[in-house]
Amino acid sequence: MKSDAMKLFLGLCGGSLLAMGCVIPEKQAPSATPGSAASIGGGNASAAGVPAALAGFKECPDGLIDDGEDGNNQNLPIGDRGGYWYTFKDKGTTTVDPPAGEEGGTFAMSEGGHNSKYAARFHGTVGTGAIVFSGMGTNLIDPKGPYDASRYAGIAFWAKRGPDSTGKVRLKVPDVNTDPDGGVCTECFNDFGGDLNLTTDWKLYIYPWKSMKQEVGWGNPLRHHITPEKLYGVQFQVKVPRANYDIYIDDLKFICQ
Repeated sequence: MKSDAMKLFLGLCGGSLLAMGCVIPEKQAPSATPGSAASIGGGNASAAGVPAALAGFKECPDGLIDDGEDGNNQNLPIGDRGGYWYTFKDKGTTTVDPPAGEEGGTFAMSEGGHNSKYAARFHGTVGTGAIVFSGMGTNLIDPKGPYDASRYAGIAFWAKRGPDSTGKVRLKVPDVNTDPDGGVCTECFNDFGGDLNLTTDWKLYIYPWKSMKQEVGWGNPLRHHITPEKLYGVQFQVKVPRANYDIYIDDLKFICQ
């Protein structure tokens, strides 16, 4: 099921759509506008009707970062990876479960994955203040350091929100220019990525490196493109004041061309 859905998705999100991240629902309605932030293409995602080669993408033999099925807090030791999952939050009244590491928490996978038992999940309530946020992420290697992902073309993952959750989530991929450990940024954490609006249904999202952008109006340096040769991890962040959030991520992987 997952392999077929990935093939269909990659066939539908190719070529001219590299300028943006793409999304396809698990059971897709008739086609939306090609390239829109909503559904891409048509048909049922369970059908393997479109080969991935049509999009110039393919599954990578060593591309799976984590599917959560071992139930632990380490991503899979494939492709010289093996970093750990964690949560993080602002220093104010925001709450997050699993608890953030600075609060003594240890990450654990949650039941209810995409056609599977486990997924990565974080939930809680965003507080109020000038700067508010909560997030979940994984380093790509342990101990944390730069990882060369230049042999890949981007990342893909399945995601959904809980029934009483905001759907507004920011995908963040820290690189050498945005992570403090890179030694480059003087105003850090404006990572390359994209803005998601999750629904209560599992959907597959794909973000080629070329589609990832920094946020406008802050951060130093501001670059035109992410540096895949030196990535530090993958993160998902919520920063809507007073919002309840309940976010699930599954089958996080690199994609190839």
